[in-house]
Amino acid sequence: MLEQFLKSRSLIDRYLSGPCGQLLDGFARDIHDSGYSTSQGARHLRAAAHLMAWVDGQSISGVDISQDTLARFAGHLQECRCAGFLGIARDRVIRGARAFVAHQHRLCPASAEACGSTDAHSAVWESFSQWMRQHRGTSVRTLQDYRCCLQSFLDGLGEDFASDQLDASRLRQFILERGRSIGLSRAKSTTSALRMFIRFLIAQGKCPAGLDHAIPSLAYWRLSTLPRYIQPEEVERVILSPNRDTPVGKRDHAILLLLARLGLRGGDVLDLRLTDIDWHAATICVRGKNRRQSQLPLTQEVGDALVDYLHSGRPSTDSDHVFVRSLAPFRRFRDVRAISDVAKLAMRRAGVDFPARGAAHVLRHSLATSMLRQGASLQDIAAILRHQSIASTQIYAKVDVITLSEIAQPWPEELPC
Repeated sequence: MLEQFLKSRSLIDRYLSGPCGQLLDGFARDIHDSGYSTSQGARHLRAAAHLMAWVDGQSISGVDISQDTLARFAGHLQECRCAGFLGIARDRVIRGARAFVAHQHRLCPASAEACGSTDAHSAVWESFSQWMRQHRGTSVRTLQDYRCCLQSFLDGLGEDFASDQLDASRLRQFILERGRSIGLSRAKSTTSALRMFIRFLIAQGKCPAGLDHAIPSLAYWRLSTLPRYIQPEEVERVILSPNRDTPVGKRDHAILLLLARLGLRGGDVLDLRLTDIDWHAATICVRGKNRRQSQLPLTQEVGDALVDYLHSGRPSTDSDHVFVRSLAPFRRFRDVRAISDVAKLAMRRAGVDFPARGAAHVLRHSLATSMLRQGASLQDIAAILRHQSIASTQIYAKVDVITLSEIAQPWPEELPC
């Protein structure tokens, strides 16, 4: 497969005869299937060969390359004089090396997990991750966030921590110290992550029962703020802002309709697969939080946009995800931030003011607000937004100013008109 990207027979033979020849040939097949151009694929292969040659000199296994190893390789590139690998920009070499490592991790997920967790608590964390996925349906992204929140806590426990190290005082001290150095949202995430980790240890018999109740709850009044939304006419401008004569415009238009018409979360759009769309029944299957599946009606407008994208905008790829990158590699987006970026750019093109974060969720809030103003009940809105509890929907009652003004009582110190 190297012949697809490299013209020099001697160079191909040199790569194949090396200790990692089969790895490079497999990488060539992967980037070919991912839709890379010949020039870009050749640069990635040269970068991968450079990385493997350096790794071989460092006595590191080719399948055990961690992020720390990549950082060391990047440092090597600053003073590199390796024969046969000069003349390529440093940032392109790093990009190709990262693509090669990502390919290796896709082939061996267990190795990727190990490479990302070189600390002494990797085994405990892996058990916790499996427990969370099995019992809570937690996504990989949430577990990554939990890991970032608790890394300093785990480091403070030492290599072989005992159950008597985990007491109420230590837990409270960690939350209070973290709360002083980070924002409220991050502090709440840290509290949730620690509480779930302690519950896992309790279930494993490594902590006394009830210790999770010692973790303090941060003061937060969930109905104290208004949902961020934009007006219906602004929503229409946002939906119409992409240039639907281009493949990217067709994709973004379909994404915006799913967010604005069906009220999907960014993660719902990210994980949407081709098999989730039932064209005959005109329904779409959405996997929400905790892997809960819901059937939503596929409207004519949304269906037409999806058909237009799938027929004329979606690149040829083996991925079964509906929405993929417009540039190679043609795979699903890396994370939900890409969906939010689509909404953010559309709002910017439409000249709509939007909050700094959560642009995709603004369209979801806007749908709920518009439904309420048109007379829909909170129960109807909860059904569309797939809220598990009506309490999550009650916040939208605060934006119905007209109805609220009808039931508002005069201020006690003023005489009624």
